[in-house]
Amino acid sequence: MNIRCLVIDDEPLALQQLVSYVGKIPYLELVKACSGPTEAMQVMASEKIDAIFTDIEMPDINGLEYIRSLKNKPIIVFVTAYADFAIEGFQVDATDYLLKPFSLTDFMRSAEKVKQQFDLRNAVSSGKEKVGFTVEETDDNGEKKASAGWESEYVFVRADSRTVRLKISDIQYIESRKEYVVIFSENSIPVMTLFSLKSIEEKLPKDIFMRVHRSFIVNLTKITEVVQNRIVFGKDASVPLGDQYKKDFQNFLNQYFLK
Repeated sequence: MNIRCLVIDDEPLALQQLVSYVGKIPYLELVKACSGPTEAMQVMASEKIDAIFTDIEMPDINGLEYIRSLKNKPIIVFVTAYADFAIEGFQVDATDYLLKPFSLTDFMRSAEKVKQQFDLRNAVSSGKEKVGFTVEETDDNGEKKASAGWESEYVFVRADSRTVRLKISDIQYIESRKEYVVIFSENSIPVMTLFSLKSIEEKLPKDIFMRVHRSFIVNLTKITEVVQNRIVFGKDASVPLGDQYKKDFQNFLNQYFLK
C-alpha cells in the first residue's frame, strides 16, 4: 500500500528537491507539491493524505501553525533550515525533523520512519495484532483470582492529538524532557507524551525496567553492553548511568555475571 503524501515549501528549488526525493522512494506516492499551507488545505479537503513533508518558515502561515490547525493529523516530517524549531516540531508529534541541507540518504531515513508509523497505524486500526493479555492465577482451592501483575503486553500513550500503542517489550529506554517523556522503541519511532518520569516508572514492570539516571529509565532486557558510564542498546543508542543509580544497576549486573 502506497503512502499518499504532500510536500510543502515556498522555495521552488527546495520544493523540487522534495518532489525528486519522494519520486525515488517506491512506497511514497506524491499527491501534490504545494507552495504553502493554503494550497495544501485545498488538496486535503478532497484527497486522502497519509503523510506531509513540510517547511516551517513560510509566508502567511508557518508549518507549525498549519499542522496544529489540523484535526486529524497525517504523519508529519518537518523540513527546515532552522534547528531551533526541533523541540516545537516534536511537541506537535512530528515523526521526524529534516535539517536543510539534507541528502537523499537523510530523506530515505525519514521516509523509513514514516513507513514504520504508517504500518503501525494500519495495524492498530485493522486490529491485526494482539492487543494484550491477562494473566490469571488460581488460589489453593483452584478458584480463579485476579492477577496482581502487569496485565498487558502493550501500553497506550497520548501523543498530541493521537493515542499511540507501544509494545512494552520493544521499549528500549525512556527519556525525561521537562514535563514530557520520550519513549524510544525498537520497532517504532520515538513518541513524546505529556508524562513525568516518576509516574511512568511506577506503572512499568519493575523486573524489566530500571531507573538509571534522573532523566532515563531503561529496559534491562535490551542492554547490549555497558561502556564506562554509558548503557548501550545496539549500534546507535546509549544513555548515561547516573552516580546515585550505579549501586542498584551493578547489583542487577552481578546477578548475571558468569562465575
